[in-house]
Amino acid sequence: MGRLSDRVALITGGARGQGEAEVRLFHSEGAKVVIADVLEAPGKALEQELGERALFVRLDVSSEEAWHEAVAVTLDRFGKLDILVNNAGILKLNSLLEMPLDDYMAVVNVNQVGCFLGLKIGGRAIIDSGGGSIVNTSSIGGLWGIPGGAAYSASKFAVTGMTKTAAIEFGASGVRVNSIHPGIIDTDMVRNLGMDDSAADDAAAALLVGRMGTPKDIAFLALFLASDESGFCTGSSFTADGGVMAGEIFKTDGE
Repeated sequence: MGRLSDRVALITGGARGQGEAEVRLFHSEGAKVVIADVLEAPGKALEQELGERALFVRLDVSSEEAWHEAVAVTLDRFGKLDILVNNAGILKLNSLLEMPLDDYMAVVNVNQVGCFLGLKIGGRAIIDSGGGSIVNTSSIGGLWGIPGGAAYSASKFAVTGMTKTAAIEFGASGVRVNSIHPGIIDTDMVRNLGMDDSAADDAAAALLVGRMGTPKDIAFLALFLASDESGFCTGSSFTADGGVMAGEIFKTDGE
């Protein structure tokens, strides 16, 4: 308790999934939390549940105007901004030959442009507040290719690169910037791809830890990067994937 006491954190995509888990965990550790999302009903319900140290703001991360408004509301309510978690993201899978440009750009606008605007506008507010931490949600798809994931991987590789550039540019101002790279996490975004319980069991069995990730797994990593415990970490990529990136798993006879 208290690892983020007196800190103000803005978390995009904070109304459900990984973002909601981060909101809840950061709040439990003493932070004042801004729940930024386009999903108004669950966002407002979460604000009401958490009480006065929580604030919902409607934020379309692909809109520069909306970012300016969300940050202004944050500063008006809480007086500063110490932590930004660029978590909002969408996933559309299709082959390169079949993917419509509109779908490609929809993914890029949320995942890549949204992160860029967060770094630009939220980053300025954190610098003006005296420094802090930015956590960008990339993916293992931002470290290697995914079949059908041209748009998703492109956007997440961009997040990985922007993280390192921002760390270099913001370092002298006391702002640390790191990226998180989740693997298969049991969220609505993954389930909406058609993953039923049987497919989830198959996915879990293929992982070294024997289970799919949970939103809370990612939230704990984000908490570490947002807190002073990671004070010597910046410009780095942190993978939470159940062992996927460890490499090919070979079994010997009899195993």
